[in-house]
Amino acid sequence: MQIKFSSKPSGDALAVAVYEKASLSPSAKALEEASGGSLTRAIKASRFTGDAGQVLEIAAPADVKAARIVLFGLGSKKTANGNVYEKAVAAAAKQLLLGGTQVLSVHIDAEDGELASRAALGATMAAYRFDQYRTKLKADKKPSLTTVEIVAVDDKAAKKAWKSWESVAEGVKLARDLVMEPPNILHPEEYAKRISKLEKEGLEVEILGESQMKKLGMGSLLGVSQGSVREAQLVIMRWNGGKEGDKPLAFVGKGLTFDTGGISLKPGAGMEEMKGDMGGSAAVVGLMRALAGRKAKANVVGVVALVENMPDGNAQRPGDVVTSMSGQTIEILNTDAEGRLVLADALWYTQEKFDPAFIIDLATLTGAVLVALGHEHAAIFSNDDKLADRLYAAGKASDEGVWRLPIGPEYDRHIDSDIADMKNLGQGRNAGSIAGAVFLQRFVNGKPWVHMDIAGTAMYAGSKDPRLPAFGTGYGVRVLDRFVRDFYES
Repeated sequence: MQIKFSSKPSGDALAVAVYEKASLSPSAKALEEASGGSLTRAIKASRFTGDAGQVLEIAAPADVKAARIVLFGLGSKKTANGNVYEKAVAAAAKQLLLGGTQVLSVHIDAEDGELASRAALGATMAAYRFDQYRTKLKADKKPSLTTVEIVAVDDKAAKKAWKSWESVAEGVKLARDLVMEPPNILHPEEYAKRISKLEKEGLEVEILGESQMKKLGMGSLLGVSQGSVREAQLVIMRWNGGKEGDKPLAFVGKGLTFDTGGISLKPGAGMEEMKGDMGGSAAVVGLMRALAGRKAKANVVGVVALVENMPDGNAQRPGDVVTSMSGQTIEILNTDAEGRLVLADALWYTQEKFDPAFIIDLATLTGAVLVALGHEHAAIFSNDDKLADRLYAAGKASDEGVWRLPIGPEYDRHIDSDIADMKNLGQGRNAGSIAGAVFLQRFVNGKPWVHMDIAGTAMYAGSKDPRLPAFGTGYGVRVLDRFVRDFYES
């Protein structure tokens, strides 16, 4: 999808905004006059009211150069912020994606170049496809829309603002691509190779193999990997855009390229979705791509632990005890509670190696979080109120919502073990997501920290949001980019 900015439309389709109660925007009014009142007639003949997210497509009359007109609703003028524009223009682009239109000209009447850029981001997200392995796709099932032209009041300002948001779009696309890839293609070694290619974007990339991790004492992570023929990888990405000597911001991602559950084998139905159990790592990789692309003024380190969990004859067993890099011992009660085992060593390595200002980890950690929050919010757990509050604000600003759940000593006791320092499960079905969080807290060594359980938001096949594809959403890139740009760039 190509994004262009201009002061005059040139597309074979036009999109104009309508506010609530069918109130026409300036561009819509101009088109209404040019078309002899066709917009009002079409609105009256439909149930379109201009509410946010609504779309109405009409055939353009003969006196309009374009072939089609799309009305997109923005709702109230007072609440039409970047999120609203992003979603509304995504809906307009989605409407025409397969219908034969090649160039869609979207009128953005706001003078704010930022809003025009958010509209472009919405169009880009809506146009996302993952068709690499589809060899017999019919022509009418392939996208016809190749270009979205944003017609802005100040197209130069919008184009300048887009330079930053385009990097976010690239980061989201990368995260989605990684989640979408089949697990026989994107195993840990291949994943690490792909990350290393981001050095051309200005990132420093280091890859640790199993022999190096063994020397570091990462028995918790390697215990998960030992059932796979694929070697685990720990990949470290660094972006040094801040002041020299400033502590880095640290983001750590769970990267289970496939999770069978190990010896505690998952049910067969739906197991194919476990190719997406690396959604946390994809978010971190996408974030680092976005920060490097827009030259973020911050020092940032991203660490992703890439592992495959398989039920091999050499796989770890329920009842095993492993020793983590921290020296703490863990009793394995269920090999399907593997994400926390992988993150335990990744978190300890990150805090010990880089002494960051804080750590945020992302993981598709628990099915229990879907029971609590569904697909609409990621759960966050934190030992630092300021971090949690800032992440919540970034979630609101980016339209990638988070909701804080509690942790504390009363929950921490749930993972005490009779034979080791801790066990990798809590008390059955009760507080399952919290048990995962308090487990991870034992490996941050007192650093300010947030755990994001994104099991419900990173993979979602049933979303009605026009920005989201079926399955891999790329969740995490936008909220974390917003978090960094709003609170931590110098």
